[in-house]
Amino acid sequence: MLIIPVENEVDSVLAAFIERSIHRAEKERVSQIVLDINTPGGSLQAAMNISEQLRKTKIPTASYINTRALSAGAYIALSTDSIYIRKQSKMGAAAVIKGNGGDADKKTQSFWLAELKETAESSGRDPVYALAMADSSIDLPKYNAGKGKLLTLTGNQALEVNYAEGEADSLDEVFAALNLSKAHVETANMSFADHAARFLTNPAIIPILLTIAFLGLLLELYTPGFGVFGFLGLSALFLFFFGHLAAGLAGLDAVLFFIIGIILLIAELFLPGGIIGLAGAAAIGYSLIISADNPVWMGVSIGIAAAVCIIASILLTKVFGKKMKFFKKFILNDAVDTKSGYISNRSRVELIGKTGICLTALRPTGTVEIDGERVDAVSEGTFTEKGRRVKVVKTEGIRVVVREIES
Repeated sequence: MLIIPVENEVDSVLAAFIERSIHRAEKERVSQIVLDINTPGGSLQAAMNISEQLRKTKIPTASYINTRALSAGAYIALSTDSIYIRKQSKMGAAAVIKGNGGDADKKTQSFWLAELKETAESSGRDPVYALAMADSSIDLPKYNAGKGKLLTLTGNQALEVNYAEGEADSLDEVFAALNLSKAHVETANMSFADHAARFLTNPAIIPILLTIAFLGLLLELYTPGFGVFGFLGLSALFLFFFGHLAAGLAGLDAVLFFIIGIILLIAELFLPGGIIGLAGAAAIGYSLIISADNPVWMGVSIGIAAAVCIIASILLTKVFGKKMKFFKKFILNDAVDTKSGYISNRSRVELIGKTGICLTALRPTGTVEIDGERVDAVSEGTFTEKGRRVKVVKTEGIRVVVREIES
């Protein structure tokens, strides 16, 4: 016999854990699966995945509601072959709630009610009580669920309406009721990776991880080399994808799109146009969205991270006067001038003020002899005859400008 704990929130991590545990039970050919339930509910999709696995297995299944099986937890319990409950335990309150706390749309509610009805009927239970757990318009005042209230059954009430096969104050009493007191019992336990994935995919943690990732990589652009900020950013991204991969929310396609996005953003540094950069940003955004259990909340998380990065960038640039060190690697900052020791042509500044004789007529260019050296020169614009005396008035590199000396 295999005991599978169903604790805390029903999410994709729990669904994957239960699926693995059922496969383990089938491989080991155990005689019975017992879900030890204590949950406030959670994801509708995760609950449906768990229900599907429970219905597919040929191993007999039972639920033990040791404290509460609310919302998705009640649905999971109804998906097993038999239910046992403590007198003080609660079962019900299965209305579908959106991520913002509001009621789900009519289409989702209608689907959920049909799912509850079918699940209750498949185990021979009156579906009206399952429907009353999710539909407040059903009037059951006897069970403190008049119109406007959702049904939540106590242990005694669950027994009264045949939503439990028996009362049990411990798992041992459940084993006895199933005539399995002498059976070998093993308990499936979540691994460290499961617990880590549950934490890392928590809706409150996702925007924090993305903000640390984006902000860390942004700050790394303002610092020379690769340092702490870059390490923090990459670590946050690793934790994000590790959690979503372990939870079964993300696949290798999400990681591939993210890597492609990074490559395109780097390529944008060398190629003009901006289209490649936009494609890279879109690929990164898409990789995050397809990794999400709730795409809307993922979009909000991305927006939060982006807003923080924009504010940080403005503060760094406008307030603290920081410049991105990263891009200096791709920009030539050396100045090619005489101060830096670069000389493109020979300069003749030493000739300024000296006099010479025109060896040829200047029309306006010609040849002048200065201190015994033949120098190519140009007059200030007037014709100068051969043999005239001239004076160097300025030089521009190797260009020597002369003026005729009036006799």
